[in-house]
Amino acid sequence: MSTGQAHSNGSASASAEVAARVERRWATIAVAIIVMMALLAAFAGIHRATMPQPRVETIDPSRIHLSGEFVESNLGSVLEANGNVTVRAIGQQYSFTPACIVVPVDTPITMRATSADVVHGILVQGTNVNTMLVPGYISEQLMRFTRTGDYLMPCQEFCSFGHEGMWGKVKVIDKADFAERAKGGGRLSCVGQ
Repeated sequence: MSTGQAHSNGSASASAEVAARVERRWATIAVAIIVMMALLAAFAGIHRATMPQPRVETIDPSRIHLSGEFVESNLGSVLEANGNVTVRAIGQQYSFTPACIVVPVDTPITMRATSADVVHGILVQGTNVNTMLVPGYISEQLMRFTRTGDYLMPCQEFCSFGHEGMWGKVKVIDKADFAERAKGGGRLSCVGQ
């Protein structure tokens, strides 16, 4: 064996060791990334996902129009004594009642809604407001709007053949304007405006 062959065998052996070391590092990095992604997915699924409401409120969907919180005269927005606003609404084939909800800007709002017949969904476009309305249960959604304007509110759960026409609207107005409208008491909506 010549010295040139011995030198090239030594170089090849050193190159193979370097390549093996680099491959082990990349394999370790790839495994670490996979483990980190699995941990993040588990964390998001367990702790950061939308969890069920802390308390479950039930209601008889066949009687919601007759008495209680969701009678027609109690639907819409109301200014509470603490300055917050509560909105009550019903989803039913193929409309929301009220069809237009009026709320003030920069105010804590609690939306309480239910369904009279089948599963519906409320999605306020351009916001993170998205909840299901299940017959027999009351959904409560907390929200706050930072700018005035009109927001479309389609039903985002397929509820039968008239589903595509089930749209509502949220009209966000100035706080002072809302307070002026709320002076007379009663429930506010922007239906017909």
